[in-house]
Amino acid sequence: MRLAFMGTPDFAVPSLAELIASGHEVVAVYSQPPRPRGRGQKLTPSPVHAFAETMGLPVFTPASMKTAEAIETFRSLDVDAACVVAYGQILKPEVLEAPRLGCFNLHGSLLPRWRGAAPIQRAIMAGDRRTGVQIMRMSEGLDEGPILLSEVMDIRPDDTAATLSERMAHVGAGLWPRALAAIERGGVTEMAQAGEPTYARKISPAEARIDWTRPAAEVDAHIRGLSPFPGAWFEAAGPQGPTRIKALMSQPADGSGAPGEVLDDALRVACGEGAVRLVRVQREGRAAQAPDEMLRGFPLPAGTRLS
Repeated sequence: MRLAFMGTPDFAVPSLAELIASGHEVVAVYSQPPRPRGRGQKLTPSPVHAFAETMGLPVFTPASMKTAEAIETFRSLDVDAACVVAYGQILKPEVLEAPRLGCFNLHGSLLPRWRGAAPIQRAIMAGDRRTGVQIMRMSEGLDEGPILLSEVMDIRPDDTAATLSERMAHVGAGLWPRALAAIERGGVTEMAQAGEPTYARKISPAEARIDWTRPAAEVDAHIRGLSPFPGAWFEAAGPQGPTRIKALMSQPADGSGAPGEVLDDALRVACGEGAVRLVRVQREGRAAQAPDEMLRGFPLPAGTRLS
């Protein structure tokens, strides 16, 4: 099939690679424009953009797909279908209707649960035991289109947003050849979403702060769901004043105390119910470390209160 691909982050790269390997003709790749990154704030292409260039594919990076020029350029590609994976822009009806067979999206949840921008993070943060990847026909509404293919996946107790995202990216990529073959021969069954929707709103900076008054299971899910980005965080008193520390990995643990109280010399911290042990941490301006490494230069003895 003659395809356009639209995607931006690492999560989308395996899908583009799978479409190329399956023999489809990817005539254009759309991605978000290069952004300033790193200490030098150098303009850097997205992971999809960079991968597409290594494969010799033409890349389009319009700031908006809503302009008449962007829509006309997309129409002129004359594609059979568009495959969309975490592109990051709303597509107008004129774009959705341009491909001969339609636009299709790979979504990282079991719809209608977790429609929206952060389904993988929200699923872990909510304590969900399972999730999945689905290919859906795109419609004007937010992730409201009918489902073509699904693959259910377990959320493991030690999953972070990063580990779950990586597994889902590869499982989801494997759905594309099956979905496109069925679409092309007209043999696909499109199933309307059923059930009460929930919404995976974008993670706000304010909600990344750890609330130690919550039960340990919820604190642990909060930490893992926000790892590595933006990173759940707390503050601790340091020589130069309050210091922000990210918690990148944790485990539920036995113990009790005042919420936020450090219970031992291995960074076991009391919650509203139970405790968590912090397994991976990162001080402001430092690399991620194991707790014992950080504690050698930044002691947090038993009895310390974290906020």
